[in-house]
Amino acid sequence: MIEKRESHVPPVPGEAKEHRTVSRVMTILELVSRSANGLSLAQLAAALDAPRSSVHYIVKGLVATGYLTENGAYTLGPAVGTLLAAHTPQVDRVARESMESLHGRFDETVTLCVRIGESVVNIDIIESTQPIRFSPALHVRRPLFPSTAGKCFLAYTDQWFRDTYLDTRIEEPEKRRLAHEELERITRDGIAFASKEVTPDLGGVAAPVFHGEKHVAVLTVAGPRTRIDLRLEEIADAAITEARHVAERLTAQ
Repeated sequence: MIEKRESHVPPVPGEAKEHRTVSRVMTILELVSRSANGLSLAQLAAALDAPRSSVHYIVKGLVATGYLTENGAYTLGPAVGTLLAAHTPQVDRVARESMESLHGRFDETVTLCVRIGESVVNIDIIESTQPIRFSPALHVRRPLFPSTAGKCFLAYTDQWFRDTYLDTRIEEPEKRRLAHEELERITRDGIAFASKEVTPDLGGVAAPVFHGEKHVAVLTVAGPRTRIDLRLEEIADAAITEARHVAERLTAQ
């Protein structure tokens, strides 16, 4: 099943507005990247809910620049690998050791998340081996708020963005005040906790990963609240420690 991604959330005042063509280009690349055998023009047009002629114009340009390859279906082209290789150090590679450490210690699902615009995306996942477990999606965009990892990103972004982002998404003043207080606590304590109001049955923590002064990723440990809450303090301390180890390895690159 191909996911259709539409954005109906109003942009943050003063921020860059969504551009339809740019949005379609990025959606095409994201859809193709998640398809093992590539996608046809008809499938892409249906996913974008756009005329085939418009989509055909875009994919031809992506093929010409090497970001897509056409061989019966559209797949990612060599330019994508070149672009990614230029982005060093690779936080997913550096963080894997810490993810395995957390997974081995608690046998709960561990994820590595990055921020893409106003979304949070899981770029690496190690799932729990237990029958009842958290099974998140890989490479799928989710809003920064109210996810636990997204709150962690918001807590460490600049104050103007954080304030205006929440102000445009939470209408009730009291809920908005509580959200601001939660972000301030995350900044102070260096850890975010899954909210019982948002995910009653899912517990977890999210710890920020820095590269120098730049916040580059979030490590999360999550699972059924009945298990997580029994070891919440231990899990939080371990996540903070491993996030610090990732930062140290990034600095050493």
